[in-house]
Amino acid sequence: MSTTLDSIFDDFAFLDDWEERYRYIIELGNALPPYPETARDEAHRVRGCVSQVWLHTQHGEGSDPVLQFKGDSDAHIVRGLVAIMLLVFSGKKASAILEIDAESVLRRLGLDEHLTPQRANGLRAMVKRIQDEAKSVTATAG
Repeated sequence: MSTTLDSIFDDFAFLDDWEERYRYIIELGNALPPYPETARDEAHRVRGCVSQVWLHTQHGEGSDPVLQFKGDSDAHIVRGLVAIMLLVFSGKKASAILEIDAESVLRRLGLDEHLTPQRANGLRAMVKRIQDEAKSVTATAG
């Protein structure tokens, strides 16, 4: 995906209403690379989400490895939210992932005010899962 987090901030500022922003979020989800069918299982499912959400993590080498994430959902808007979270976290060192304040990203986009409580809880569950993966990798490396 060639979209950056900064371009999403810019696009959100340009879009006038939330109907357009939701369509944009859905487009982001549609642009996700294909998720591996073999990782659509309980081990990769994110618990705490009402929709089905899967997260697959690839670990780099070293004591502070770079983590790459792939994700998917069976719900269009949620798939777009997954795409945003992957832009926030994927491709970063585990230690950097632990420092990211995902809530501030959501506030900057206005998503904190425009998501249903169930979607917001699901998004928090995904962030927790990503940060738990980063903690786990740094704990075993150290």
